[in-house]
Amino acid sequence: MRVGTDAVVSRADVLGPSCALVLSAAAPRRLPVPEPLARPLSGLSLVLPCHNESDNLRWLLPHIAEVMPRLAERYEVIVVDDGSSDGSGPLAETIAAELGMELRVIRHETKSGYGVTVADGLRATRLEYSAFTDADGQFEVADFALLVPLLDRADFVGGWREERNDAAMRSVVSFIFNTLLRVLYGLRVRDADCALKIMRTDFLRSIDIESRSALMNAELYIKAQRAGLRVAQLPVPHHPRQMGVRSGARPRAILRAIKELLLFRIRLARRGRSSASR
Repeated sequence: MRVGTDAVVSRADVLGPSCALVLSAAAPRRLPVPEPLARPLSGLSLVLPCHNESDNLRWLLPHIAEVMPRLAERYEVIVVDDGSSDGSGPLAETIAAELGMELRVIRHETKSGYGVTVADGLRATRLEYSAFTDADGQFEVADFALLVPLLDRADFVGGWREERNDAAMRSVVSFIFNTLLRVLYGLRVRDADCALKIMRTDFLRSIDIESRSALMNAELYIKAQRAGLRVAQLPVPHHPRQMGVRSGARPRAILRAIKELLLFRIRLARRGRSSASR
């Protein structure tokens, strides 16, 4: 696996000085709309894990409808509604119908957790490339315009946060988590749990995503590494959450992710021994 952790790509170069900045009445910030890519992807499926994000969906989905046609000739959006109680799923369908957007909603009747939610969305993608980001608005969907050009030399591209705009506890947990990944798995990537990633869909069809927690992000990198895929990373902005209520970084979720991190390492070691004995 070749890992590029500091790709020399300027956000200003990709978005361009003439990039439109749209301020929607519902949006928490000015929204960049990138210049159309010279070589757009043939097809891109975007997964949005969602738990009680109705306020964010009102501005995010129209923004996606502006950005995605500049990145791909065809796109689809998959909203995975993880037990929302605020009508996020039906709202997404209503907005998509008004926009003429190809969108599907996968509904969890009860909250299943981040890893299960993203994995269910990735299993449902249909187009050549699959991407995901969170529905809370902390990542800018226009920044996929930074990642897509790297697919000329990589099979899997992820961002890493230039500056994390989260509570201090989240930053501490992220540091510990990424340190454990280096120690236990030899995984040399920055900010593995950054939720701005794009990859070839055939890679997803070749693996079974096992993680039920936020370890899912790291699992993708680990399995890409073991499959010999070319992986690239580059820095991306991270914005403060302005709407909705954050649900991660709770003690139970943190402990579950760390437990799963250790158990997943044991499972991989057992599989390695089993393969070697054949």
